[in-house]
Amino acid sequence: MDFEFNNKNTKVQQLTDYIQKLISTKELKVGDKLPSINHLSKEFHISRDTVFKAFTDLKARDIIDSVQGKNYYVSTHNKDVLLLLDEYTPFKEMLYNTLRVKLPSFYNIDLWFHQYNEYLFNQIINDSVGRYSKYIVMNYHNEKFSKVLRKIDQKKLLLLDFGNFNKKDYFHVCQDFDTSLYDALETIKPELEKYRKLFFVFNRYHKHPQSSKRYFSRFCIDNNFAFEIIDELTDKTPVIKGGFYLVIKQTDIVKIVKQGRKEGLKIQSDYGLLAYNDNPFYEIIENGISSIGIDWQKMGELVSSFIATDLPVKIFLPTTITKRNSF
Repeated sequence: MDFEFNNKNTKVQQLTDYIQKLISTKELKVGDKLPSINHLSKEFHISRDTVFKAFTDLKARDIIDSVQGKNYYVSTHNKDVLLLLDEYTPFKEMLYNTLRVKLPSFYNIDLWFHQYNEYLFNQIINDSVGRYSKYIVMNYHNEKFSKVLRKIDQKKLLLLDFGNFNKKDYFHVCQDFDTSLYDALETIKPELEKYRKLFFVFNRYHKHPQSSKRYFSRFCIDNNFAFEIIDELTDKTPVIKGGFYLVIKQTDIVKIVKQGRKEGLKIQSDYGLLAYNDNPFYEIIENGISSIGIDWQKMGELVSSFIATDLPVKIFLPTTITKRNSF
């Protein structure tokens, strides 16, 4: 930066005026990242406090904005982002909150849920074409790519979560429910050997990829575990002593815990429990419920990077198990 201070105004005012001039002449454009406080302090031989006061003044007038008080950006104009998810869950709220924290405030995020309703999904996409700078979408169907997505500029579209369809031509941050499930269960095989039978509670109509059943079964067969896939639990379905339960739905977790209590069974010692996708209340009920899934905060960080930088991303996040006291 070619700039020297004079004695006409305070250094804070002069630096503020200089940054404003760079913005007005479009040397710094909307969304551009400003040099750091440390960088400007060293370059102009001024205190960090002087730079911070200049930034604070510019931010108060909505000329610049910051992310977590660290990185500063040129503000003024908004950028709109479509975040289309399947259905509300606490871990998707974590994803949304991560975006809100990581992205500057000039990004507007329109959050929608399609609830696996194909008509609603198509309508939202059709109405959004050309209106957003980025499109972050959980596809309607697990097994095939929704054709309506072809209306969106491919460079602006990021697919999230899952889908056993060819995504090589599209940017994606996904979760693998097949091989990664098998590999995650391998990491707790010594603990699983303490149980007589492994159960996968997985309703046939649930939107979770059905292919997970094959990989759960394959893991059990390869390791000589007795196993069973339970289609549906009722409030009276008994909890088997010596059983280990891998569970998709949160409501089924509640049913198992309640029924186990009725039968006088203790979680961990009498039966094991592993829930798909973490939830804040899993940390506190029954002295802790273990969970399996991806790092949704990490997903949020990757998504925010895609939105802010245009850097391409094609990645499957690893499936890991958070061990607590339920097996």
